[in-house]
Amino acid sequence: MRTTAGTSRPRTKIPPTRTTMPVIPVIAVLLLLLAGCSGGGAADDGRITLRFQSLAWQEESVAVSKELVAEWNTAHPDIRVEYVQGSWDSVHDQLLTSFEGGEAPDIIHDASDDLADFAYGGYLADLTELLPGRLRSDIPARSWETVTFEDGIYGVPFLQEPRVLIADAELLDEAGVRVPTVERPWSWAEFRQVTKELSGPGRYGVAWPLKEPVSASLNLSLSTGGQLFHRGADGKVTVRFEAGDEVVPRTIHDQVNTDRSASATTLGSGGSDTLPGFFAGKYAMVPLGFSYRQQIEQQAPEGFDWRVLPAPAGEDGLIQGVSPQTLSVAAESPHKKEAAAFVDFLLRPHNMVRLALGDWMLPTGSAALRDPALRTREDGWAVGTALAGRLRSAPAQSVRGYPEWKDKVATPAFQEYYSGAIGLGELRERLEEDGNLVLDRYQR
Repeated sequence: MRTTAGTSRPRTKIPPTRTTMPVIPVIAVLLLLLAGCSGGGAADDGRITLRFQSLAWQEESVAVSKELVAEWNTAHPDIRVEYVQGSWDSVHDQLLTSFEGGEAPDIIHDASDDLADFAYGGYLADLTELLPGRLRSDIPARSWETVTFEDGIYGVPFLQEPRVLIADAELLDEAGVRVPTVERPWSWAEFRQVTKELSGPGRYGVAWPLKEPVSASLNLSLSTGGQLFHRGADGKVTVRFEAGDEVVPRTIHDQVNTDRSASATTLGSGGSDTLPGFFAGKYAMVPLGFSYRQQIEQQAPEGFDWRVLPAPAGEDGLIQGVSPQTLSVAAESPHKKEAAAFVDFLLRPHNMVRLALGDWMLPTGSAALRDPALRTREDGWAVGTALAGRLRSAPAQSVRGYPEWKDKVATPAFQEYYSGAIGLGELRERLEEDGNLVLDRYQR
């Protein structure tokens, strides 16, 4: 698609709303505490108030979320929902603090790979008996797997984001390389060869923005049979870095360090950081989450022609892992039934389409995915919806201790491997030996 100049909107997160407690008499404070610390409450007139913490941050998605809250409040005067702005940057620690302090919001927006510790810790309500059959049947079983821990459902997956290749269409045409399709994607070996052909003086075939390398490495490795986390008969999870787990990391490493077809300087960058170089022709392709298309459409210079391509495929095809955005209900909420009804309202097919369009992501719901607005070729929507059936639960979804494993072990290990500071053997050793020490503490 050829982009016209638009308003630039940096991909930055909105900071969480902060509140300060005014100075009030001690007796009043005690009365407030006795009234209960849970997120929702009932007014003297019997009206229920629910707090909905949203992590929407793009202007369009914030607007849609607030519109839906207003529509609910108009239709349900006795069950008022209060919109609370949260932040992806701090949500895990913020939620942990609010859970332990008895001040959690009733309805919680998060991501499925952040739920395991909260679910096992008893902080989230089991929604199995609270969700209507319509919603349960509309979202495929493969998506419910991302929020199921043991026998309980602790969130509703509603938006998902495959990784795709955003390519400079003019550079592709000039190089004369085969353009991949969902029906006939590049293999990882072919992708590596293509990036060499697209490289030249002052240009790299690809720029990998791997400031957060773990999810990209693990989720793309599903296509090559990678799993990394293996659950035994006793339910205990261990890390094993096997042949299927090596293909994607080795491809990236070799592009950077052997072929010089990938830029080493972008390894510590976020996706937004690569876009100026992409627009300037410094990088022919950038692997990004599907939602980055919005930023590209808005910021690309006039006349810049870009194309959405499927990520490379391995022996298992185009399968890749995702950690959908989720809506959960706090276990401490006194109004779980009403909170679940609000979630059901938000995720009616038409509303799910509105949320997906606002965030430039894919809905999980089957009915919403059939909406023509999400199947147009413009801005690559059709590529995304064609990939929806290939999305699977990310390998780490149900692993207790994953956030610590990711931050303390996997992130520095992958970063050093991709930069060439360590080899594949040391990467394996650190992921397995150091990683299993971390996970063991959560599984005693």
